[in-house]
Amino acid sequence: MKSFTKRRNDNSQAIRRAVQLAFLLLNIWIGVQFYLFVRYYETGGRSLRLDRPPGIEGWLPIASLMNLKAFLETGALPRVHPAGMFLLVAFIAISWLLRKSFCSWLCPIGTLSEWLWRAGREIFRRNWVLPRWLDLTLRPLKYLLASFFLYAVATMPAEAIQAFLQGPYGIVADVKLLNLFRFMSTTAAISLGLFAIASIFVQNFWCRYLCPYGAFLGLFSMLSPMRIKRQPSSCIDCGKCARECPSLLPVDKLITIKSAECTACLICIAECPVADALELSVARRPVPAWAMASAVAAIFIGTCACAQWSGYWHTNLPEAVYMRYVPQAADLEHP
Repeated sequence: MKSFTKRRNDNSQAIRRAVQLAFLLLNIWIGVQFYLFVRYYETGGRSLRLDRPPGIEGWLPIASLMNLKAFLETGALPRVHPAGMFLLVAFIAISWLLRKSFCSWLCPIGTLSEWLWRAGREIFRRNWVLPRWLDLTLRPLKYLLASFFLYAVATMPAEAIQAFLQGPYGIVADVKLLNLFRFMSTTAAISLGLFAIASIFVQNFWCRYLCPYGAFLGLFSMLSPMRIKRQPSSCIDCGKCARECPSLLPVDKLITIKSAECTACLICIAECPVADALELSVARRPVPAWAMASAVAAIFIGTCACAQWSGYWHTNLPEAVYMRYVPQAADLEHP
């Protein structure tokens, strides 16, 4: 019979949730600031004016990917939505170095999704797992969606990307996104409601089956030097790690977690009752939760600071451009 040392109180989830909440509040403030910016131009300058927050471009992943492709092809930094490209680079770097931690540490949708399945567990005392055949059928969908977007962007010439993003529709793409939520159609509202309900019953339903952004970042996470590793000599085969894993990975059966679905949420480690049975490590050196949080914050803040220092953080367009196109955003059709 194995003897084991009980794991000390684990604070990884408190640290992770603090980072999640901070980033969620940041995004809420960005949303409020951007809404007031838009209303200023919709009212012809008769309401409170706040500067346009560059962080709103983090919600334009396709435009960010287009700008990144154009930059790699031409070497010229973008004039429109440059912050989105820098944010995308930051999230790629986080995924490459720290696994797909963007999804479980920073992503506001991932945070809300986690709150929903945890609420479902509190209400119904459990979450449900889809039948294996249905799970295997749905799981490729996000990779197919990611492949579609990657192919569409990859086949666009840099000149076409620049013409699109600097045209009327590209300039107000962020306003179009805001309008999607402000003037939500019945179909969109029903779809959003169904996703929310599904997330209550099934852990991370959107993230697991439909999020192309997570699928894209998962490709980089597979190159990460960071891994969760299990020590068989210490493991007591209780199975708690696998039962609690939001990505439904068989942590208790593996030695090293290499899956692109691992988000380094550290829940499996927090639930493990044995010291040293599970650990997040790089080159055989354990990585504590505070170091993980510090690294995520350093990459994110450092990239934003570099973008601001370079002068390519703000979309600098004449006031007249916004005054002309923001009120027309709802009527602009995709070219």
